[in-house]
Amino acid sequence: MKQTKQSKVQKPKYNMWQNTGFMIAQAWKIRKSVLLICVLVATVTAGKTIAEMLIAPAVLSKVETMAPLQELILTIAVFGGVLILLSGLKGYLGENTLWGRVEVRLNILAMITNKVARTSYPNILDTDFIKFEDKASEAVSGNDTATEAIWTTWTDILTNIIGFVFYLTLLSALNPVLIAVVLITTIAGYFVSKRINEWGYRHREEEAAYNKRMVYLTKLSTDRFFAKDIRIFGLQNWLEDIWNSTMSLYQGFLSKREGIYLWTDVIELLLTLLRNGVAYAYLIWMVLEKGLPVSEFLLYFNAVSGFTQWVNGILSQFSILHKQSIDLSTLRDFLEWKEPFLFEEGKPLAKDLDKDYEICLENVSFCYPKAEKDTLSNINLTIHPGEKLAIVGLNGAGKTTLVKLVCGFLDPTQGRVLLNKEDIRQYNRRDYYALFSAVFQDFSVLEASVSENVAQRVKEIDTQKVWECLEKAGLTEKIHSLPQGLDTKIGRKVFEDGIELSGGQTQRLMLARALYKNAPMLVLDEPTAALDPIAENDIYMKYNEMTSNRTSLFISHRLASTRFCDRILYMEHGEIVEEGTHESLLALDGGYANLFEVQSQYYQEGGKNHGK
Repeated sequence: MKQTKQSKVQKPKYNMWQNTGFMIAQAWKIRKSVLLICVLVATVTAGKTIAEMLIAPAVLSKVETMAPLQELILTIAVFGGVLILLSGLKGYLGENTLWGRVEVRLNILAMITNKVARTSYPNILDTDFIKFEDKASEAVSGNDTATEAIWTTWTDILTNIIGFVFYLTLLSALNPVLIAVVLITTIAGYFVSKRINEWGYRHREEEAAYNKRMVYLTKLSTDRFFAKDIRIFGLQNWLEDIWNSTMSLYQGFLSKREGIYLWTDVIELLLTLLRNGVAYAYLIWMVLEKGLPVSEFLLYFNAVSGFTQWVNGILSQFSILHKQSIDLSTLRDFLEWKEPFLFEEGKPLAKDLDKDYEICLENVSFCYPKAEKDTLSNINLTIHPGEKLAIVGLNGAGKTTLVKLVCGFLDPTQGRVLLNKEDIRQYNRRDYYALFSAVFQDFSVLEASVSENVAQRVKEIDTQKVWECLEKAGLTEKIHSLPQGLDTKIGRKVFEDGIELSGGQTQRLMLARALYKNAPMLVLDEPTAALDPIAENDIYMKYNEMTSNRTSLFISHRLASTRFCDRILYMEHGEIVEEGTHESLLALDGGYANLFEVQSQYYQEGGKNHGK
């Protein structure tokens, strides 16, 4: 069973003809000229090569027959004119072929970006999805990748086919045995060379591992993020040792590969000697025995050499096309990745600030993929409209996972999440997300202006509302002090004049963003983790105002911050073990009370641990 499954994974879903059709469809939709230019470039390139091959025999023939000087000059002029015309056309087409191909590739890149940005949340946790995303991104990462290079490949295939047909027609007047020898030696040389040269392709993962490690070490050594650690812990020599050992292994790999590739040159040389030797012998015999003119000798010998190149070209380009097709098949697999959630095909759900929303978790359990046990077990919980609910507990208790289920980022492996008695799986999940505003532990600040970060849009920003949200988040004074106020750019990766906010300021900015969305439900996942105690207390004092007329979920490790909440859930090992108000849970003298007592000791001067 494992072998069968493995073979299915390795076999591409689409072949090179289907993938060529996919690319043609993309070009037809985005820029039709890409297809026309491919055919024109192939025709012009093949025509130029044929003209270059014919000019010397044609001129020599005129000399042999002692043709008039005017006829000789005319022949040279005609061929020269044809070559100039074809060279000019080839140059013109070459200059104009890039932009359409880049546009098609960038459109596919946009399709990948759109897939990542809009895919169901569980997909971004799936290691297979991530792996396919990386491979899909590689296929659009540059001019020489499959989504753009395929046009060059097909141009070369068409060029070689045109040349092959012309040369085969020319050589058909010669002995069929000679043509057979040329074909056999060419094809044999190709497949032997292909087998040897594919050693690098078969060992590409080994080479990629070396490259990946060296790229990581380079980034680690030069990234400002690691600069302090490298200096304070003296990591320079350690990093150099790792780099040198990796480079030594990589050099050994390259030496072995080049030694193997040397055999390709040896075999190709022997087959070329055989092919040219037979052709020379036959043509010399034709000259001596049949009176073959020198001009025709030159024509046929050039045709034999050119014929070999056309055959090799066709075979090698189809081999390249096959490899590109594998990349395109992986790309298409990623774009067609199955979505576990309903989106546009789901039931629409309108956001209504005047409507009451009740969320109920009914016998909910959740287990992450490949995990040995459930993160949440048999949770039953009702979140009432307008309720301020706190979820507390130690790390690993399941708090964040619980919130992800409430927000619809994950679906339970058992049980149901209900919105006003209806299973949320039936709705358009994006409509469901519109009911929530949130501040998560991981910041997602964009390289954009302050107002754009708060409003999460570029146009139609309500400036007054932005200032109101910044005021509630306690960031007004800081923004007024910035050189361009709301128009000040955040971050320095894109903008040279951008500013960098502190962790606490960034957290306040995220709070302002959550308030600007003005959704019926507000989720705060450790919203004050980066704030100092004074700033934290200031935020707590404003929470009632922030969360008025809306349901709020508040996750925190600091139990003192939960006093403003209507109800507190204390979680352990994926279960809700205690529930009530701050005072009732302290009176219960259970896990919540014990944890609160431990934390409070660090804030009480003269506590029993003070001074120890």
